[in-house]
Amino acid sequence: MSEPTKDQKIWQVVLAVPEGKVVSYGQVAEMAGLGRQARYIGKALGKLPEGHAVPWYRVIRSNGQVAFPVGSEKFEEQVSRLEAEGVEVTDGRVSMSRFRW
Repeated sequence: MSEPTKDQKIWQVVLAVPEGKVVSYGQVAEMAGLGRQARYIGKALGKLPEGHAVPWYRVIRSNGQVAFPVGSEKFEEQVSRLEAEGVEVTDGRVSMSRFRW
């Protein structure tokens, strides 16, 4: 069996994030064994195949901010999915002290 790719390691970490919780890009990088490669996490999530089950929307900036531009389709989708899981989003931000995994 082959070693998982960097992207697959990231996806595995994000799959482990429980419903109603969020993680930062930096947390995902650390947990995937990628050190300080937080900027790569968004790229890897952007490569998710069609029909995947990875809850990409649970990954936000370390300051609790949703990374997509306010009002964009992806921003609205992420906020909607988080709120459906009970995560409160106010002005595009999530309380990391309350909802961080």
